[in-house]
Amino acid sequence: MTTTFFVGPVGQDVGLTSVALGLARALSRSGVRVAFLKPVAQSQSGPERSATFARTFLSNVPEPLSRAHAETLLGRESSDDLLEEVVTLAEQAKVGADVLVVEGLNLTGGSAYAGNLNALMSRTLGAEAVLVASLKTMDAGALGDSLEITARDYDHSDGGGLAGLVLNHVPLQTDFGAALAELRRRAPSLAGGKLALLGVIGEQADLYAPRTADVARMLNAAVLNEGEMRTRRVISTVVSARSAPYVADLLRPGALVVAPGDREDIVMAASLAHLSGIPLAGLLLTAASAPDDSIARLCRAALTGSMPVLQVAANTYTTAGMLSQMERKIPLDDLERLERTLEFVADRLDVQPLVRRLGASPERRMTPPAFRHYLIEQARAAGKRIVLPEGDEPRTIKAAVICHEKGIARCVLLADPVRVRAVAEAQGVKLPPELEILDPEAVRGRYVAPMVERRKSKGLTEPMAEAQLEDTVVLGTMMLALGEVDGLVSGAVHTTANTVRPALQLIKTAAGAALVSSVFFMLMPEGVLVYGDAAINPNPNAQELADIAIQSADSASAFGIEPRVAMLSYSTGTSGSGEDVEKVAEATRLVKERRPDLNVDGPLQYDAASVLSVGQQKAPGSSVAGRATVFIFPDLNTGNTTYKAVQRAANVVAVGPMLQGLRKPVNDLSRGAIVDDIVYTIALTAIQAMQAEHVQPVPSVPA
Repeated sequence: MTTTFFVGPVGQDVGLTSVALGLARALSRSGVRVAFLKPVAQSQSGPERSATFARTFLSNVPEPLSRAHAETLLGRESSDDLLEEVVTLAEQAKVGADVLVVEGLNLTGGSAYAGNLNALMSRTLGAEAVLVASLKTMDAGALGDSLEITARDYDHSDGGGLAGLVLNHVPLQTDFGAALAELRRRAPSLAGGKLALLGVIGEQADLYAPRTADVARMLNAAVLNEGEMRTRRVISTVVSARSAPYVADLLRPGALVVAPGDREDIVMAASLAHLSGIPLAGLLLTAASAPDDSIARLCRAALTGSMPVLQVAANTYTTAGMLSQMERKIPLDDLERLERTLEFVADRLDVQPLVRRLGASPERRMTPPAFRHYLIEQARAAGKRIVLPEGDEPRTIKAAVICHEKGIARCVLLADPVRVRAVAEAQGVKLPPELEILDPEAVRGRYVAPMVERRKSKGLTEPMAEAQLEDTVVLGTMMLALGEVDGLVSGAVHTTANTVRPALQLIKTAAGAALVSSVFFMLMPEGVLVYGDAAINPNPNAQELADIAIQSADSASAFGIEPRVAMLSYSTGTSGSGEDVEKVAEATRLVKERRPDLNVDGPLQYDAASVLSVGQQKAPGSSVAGRATVFIFPDLNTGNTTYKAVQRAANVVAVGPMLQGLRKPVNDLSRGAIVDDIVYTIALTAIQAMQAEHVQPVPSVPA
């Protein structure tokens, strides 16, 4: 049975969409299967924002009824027909889901019917209402009165109908204790426990930072130099009311410099800031003006580089006013900002009171949000020290700061501290004082003798060791080998071989491990799958393939994924023949012999392993076919090609590769890794380090 929660507003401008989607994200993290529905479109034209955004992380989100259609039915007093259509959409949405989150209509001046329709839809769907209110537009007393009136609209005679309250857009300067006391005094539903307080979400200015491209679109600006306008964000606006010395300190990362083109001092100051490594949001030239040709030539390197340069016809004063009035809604194509907003909201919601309301005990599934949440919570419990040999690389620095702030791991940046601080400052990153930065020049000497001792059988001498330790990956690996750190993450600028070779030489394989292999965690919409080996072993034989399967199954289990192992081939069962099929069949036999506890089957074709209807047809009676969670590829060519095809064609996040079989955890990164990839790989590494010590963490997300 699916439990339905209806997210409805208390007043205008409460941030309904961000809370509704954040609630869906938070519920997904808890392991329940979540569906989403916006029954009636908010806008009169164009794609519905809520449904479009929901499809980025949930499947089977129906298209809402059009606003015009709903208003036509209401105008004809055919509300029953409208509600029947809403019920039909809800039935479509909730197939296979434990929870359906339904977002109501925002209250606006042009939709006086929205409040009544919201309550009516909630009742019709048998939903429990999650009300969203804001302290930004009214004081606590007035909000308490509005809250109680709205609560009565959703309240059922049997005492049901109300699930909780989310307070959104709470100004940072609010005396929240006093405000909450006043709310409870004015709203008996809140004071009496009918409405659980599910979350308090403060204002966060960074979440409203538009991309420079969004500013250009809003102002209808001419783009003189595109640069990185699609990725840079406007955090602050610097209007050239004074000369360059007075604005120099304001030229910080994310600053949009607004000035007429004939203010050559400001143009040159912005150009110098860009050339010194400060990632400005851009230069916006007003009054349809441009710098003098001589100045443009002098500043050519900046004005044609990565810094966006825009031009508008309006004067500076008018342009500044338009910027201050810019709409705060997230553009449909700004998925990075959407993701940050959803994570911000989800982090501040307590959904356990809602989970306890579920009509039946739901099957816990490791959905992508649940998996990411699981990684973070497990890593926090581990409390490990992870060395990052690429310590002055900008993405790595940002990831280390995030890990420090979230308590994911104690990162060690292995690089010249002066260089690290300079890179951080240029990127607008504030380094916490507690973040450890270790200068290789200061410590390298003490690892020469231990390294010679470890590699003397291979003829390593002190001069050779000194030369090899110039490589910070080798240095970091020695720190790991000596137990000074718990894990190593590299590869943002190094190849896989650069990362893995020192580990094989100095760390060695774990007891009982015949080889080192790898897995990717593929964050598919319906759940997380494990692919192995797609990064290390080119052409494993049957014995090696069995080892990879066992390692991958154990990794899946260690990260909360029930292992159902499919040994992949171009043949299912005996439908095909040949050396490659025989290898997979023999590997499957060896896995069953060595680990009878594992649920494994093969050879299986990919469709037979992943699609239930195909699996039932091609491999009837198999407990793996159509339900596989661990996919073992017969060789590196197949595995690497498949993971990249799935990742790119289906827009799926691939976390990894995570190395298996080493005595201590070393993990590689893709050189195209983004900051979040590095953060999650650090978390994986910390968890591996804990598991290597045979310490079982307390799961935050049921598997």
